[in-house]
Amino acid sequence: MKALAIAMVNLRRVFSDRTNIFFVVVSPFLMVFVLGQMFGGNQQLTVGVVSGSGPLSEQLVQALGSGKRIAVERVADESALRTGVERGTVRAGVVVPADYDTRVRAGGEAEVRYLTRQEDPGAAEIGTWIRSVVPQQAGLLRAARFGQQEGAGSFDEALGRAGQASVATVRVRVTTAGESIFPEGFNPFGASAPPLLLLFTFLTSLTAAIGLIETRLLGVARRMYATPISARSIVVGEALGRLVIALAQALLIMFGSALIFGVDWGDPFAAGALVLVFSLVGSGAAMLLGAAFKTPGAAISVAMVLGLGLAALGGSMVALESFSGTMRTIAHLTPHAWAYEAFAELVRHDGTIVDILPQFGILSCYAAVLFALGVWRLRRVLTR
Repeated sequence: MKALAIAMVNLRRVFSDRTNIFFVVVSPFLMVFVLGQMFGGNQQLTVGVVSGSGPLSEQLVQALGSGKRIAVERVADESALRTGVERGTVRAGVVVPADYDTRVRAGGEAEVRYLTRQEDPGAAEIGTWIRSVVPQQAGLLRAARFGQQEGAGSFDEALGRAGQASVATVRVRVTTAGESIFPEGFNPFGASAPPLLLLFTFLTSLTAAIGLIETRLLGVARRMYATPISARSIVVGEALGRLVIALAQALLIMFGSALIFGVDWGDPFAAGALVLVFSLVGSGAAMLLGAAFKTPGAAISVAMVLGLGLAALGGSMVALESFSGTMRTIAHLTPHAWAYEAFAELVRHDGTIVDILPQFGILSCYAAVLFALGVWRLRRVLTR
C-alpha cells in the first residue's frame, strides 16, 4: 500500500502541472490529426492552374478538376503559381500556354508544364492524375483533327463528335501481389497513431524522471527513508510511479485515438501486452536517468535528446519503411523500431500475439535490463 501511495503521488504530480497537461494530453492528438491528414487519403489536393481563356483551354482545366480529390485553383500568372507551389499554398501547378487554342487549331503542339515539390507526399498522386488527363485530352484533339481532315466538318464539330463517341467497354481487374505496406481502405490515422504513441510514451517517461531528482533535492526521499518505510518500498513505489505515468500516456493515446479518429489497434490482448512492455522500457529508462543525475537541468536536456533522437532513429518520426537497409539495421538498436514493427503487424495486418513474439521478446529484454539497472541505481542513491 505504501508503494502504491508513492506511485499515485507521482502520477498526480505530473498532471498537476498545466504545462504537462498540454504536453501529455493535447499535443499527441494534435500530431495524430496533422500527420493523419498529411498522409491520409481524404483531404483535397489543390492544383494551381495558369491558362488562357479559350474554350479548349477551359475544357482541359475542367478535365483536370474532375477528380474526386483534385481541386483546381486559378492563378494569375506563372510567377504567382511558382510562389504558391514553393510555399505550399497549392500542392502542384499546371501551366497551360496562353496560345493553347491557337496552336491546337493550327495543327501544332502545345506544351503543358507541371510544377511540384519533390518532397510533397501528394506530388506523386497529383502527377499520376495529370499524366492521365492530359493524354486523354490530347487523344480527343487528335481525333478531331483527323475528322476535320477526313471531311467530318469543322474542327469544333469533329471535336464534339469525338467527345460523344463510345467504345466497347473494357474491364480492368487490378490485383496486388505480395503484401502491401498499407492495406486497401486503411485508416490514415492508424499509420500515425502507433509511432506517436511510442514517441510520447518514451519521452513522457524520461521527462517524468525529473520527479525522482526533485524528490532527492527537496529532501523528501531522505525524510521517507527516516520513517518506518523501507528502502525497498520507496524504490518499488518510485518504479510503480514511473510505470503508471508511462501507461497513462500510452493508454490515453490509444483510447483517445480510437474514439476520436477511429483507429483500430487490432488484437486487444496483443496491443495491451505491447503497450505494457514498452511502458516498462520507458519507465526503466526513466528510473535510470532520474537516479543518474543530481540536477533537473541536466536530466531534462538528456531526456529530450534521448526521447526525440531515439524516436527519430526508430521510425516514430519518419516511417521505418522509408529507411535504407543500413539505416534500418541501425534503427533496430532502439526499442522504438521493434515496437513500431509490432504495432504495424497488429494495426495493419490483423496480427496476433504470436505474430509479434520476436519483437515482444526483444522489448522484454530491453525492459528487464533497464529496469534492473534503474532499480539498482536508485536503491544505491537512496541508501547512500
